[in-house]
Amino acid sequence: MLFPDFNHLGLPEWLTIFAATGFVLILINYLLNYLPLSQMENTHLESAEVLEPVTVIICAKNEDDNLREYLPRILSQDYPEFEVVVVNDCSWDNSENVIDELAKQYSNLKKANIKEDAYYKHGKKFAMLVGIKAAKHKRLVFTDADCYPSSNQWLKEMVKGFSGEKEIVLGYGAYSKQNGFLNKLIRFDTFVIAVQYLSSAIKQKAYMGVGRNLAYNKDLFFKQKGFSNHYHITSGDDDLFVNQAANEHNVNICVANGAITYSKPKNTFRDWRLQKARHLTTAPLYSPMTKSRLAFMYFSQIFFYCSLFALFFSIETLLLVPILLLLKMSLQWITLYKASKILQERDLLMGSFFYELVLLLIYPIFHLSKLSFKTKQWTN
Repeated sequence: MLFPDFNHLGLPEWLTIFAATGFVLILINYLLNYLPLSQMENTHLESAEVLEPVTVIICAKNEDDNLREYLPRILSQDYPEFEVVVVNDCSWDNSENVIDELAKQYSNLKKANIKEDAYYKHGKKFAMLVGIKAAKHKRLVFTDADCYPSSNQWLKEMVKGFSGEKEIVLGYGAYSKQNGFLNKLIRFDTFVIAVQYLSSAIKQKAYMGVGRNLAYNKDLFFKQKGFSNHYHITSGDDDLFVNQAANEHNVNICVANGAITYSKPKNTFRDWRLQKARHLTTAPLYSPMTKSRLAFMYFSQIFFYCSLFALFFSIETLLLVPILLLLKMSLQWITLYKASKILQERDLLMGSFFYELVLLLIYPIFHLSKLSFKTKQWTN
């Protein structure tokens, strides 16, 4: 027989039940954590009657080339009143001179310097705090020195998110397209993570954001006591802050085409591994609900592939392998197709099944690297 007949519960029948359970878990994962973003009918937020003044905060450490190339794109945003605060954090390159030269051209550029201290070493969160205290406006928008917005409407689109009682606006921080498999893998990983946290925010269960494209109110920062709960670790100025400050009512998302930011991805697997290890150090400090949600996302994928592998133990269940794989790929395509259009990542869709499988295999490497990650210096 090609399929189990279920006249009795033998090995083929139990393997089929096991595989069916795996597919149901995958289905639940996609419906809960991927589909909400794809179901968005309108990616443009309504225009506010009055666009309030806003401060853009950028922390820079030895970023002279990036500041020279990308900062003018921030400073020339189509927005009525805004300032850009660049925190020059102990740079020993030409960063300060670049900022000073640009300040001669742009009156809305403001510099905050942090000098090297032989006795006190700090991370990015201290630089962020300096920038927030230097900001003169209530609305704060954050990005990195190696980031650039997709259009001069970025700031306007992000600030539209501060409507009603919304205090946090989550944007998409993408990586620029380059040649090679590693670039697509990094971009797919970033894309999927964004689909997940944006979908959760749509369901009023926001749990993270990325500092490459994030906005929140200054008074919310101080109400939450800033980074005090996680100041001792290098990362978390973005995701951990959102995790602790977000509630069912105060988060909005901004996914308009002109509101995406782009930055340069890592060029080697080693550099990406170290970056991912640093990012993963924040996971233990997530709320219990967030940790359960993330664990389910990963577990559902692992369980599904393990259940497929188990089908090879009986000749009566072999034909189920390609059927379930085809169903899974179709489900993935359906849930990611529109999301890939919204986030401008359509070239990743064709290889999404393969990229996902590779990520499942290499994520344990990232987690192992996390165990030995001890650096106290910060990078973007």
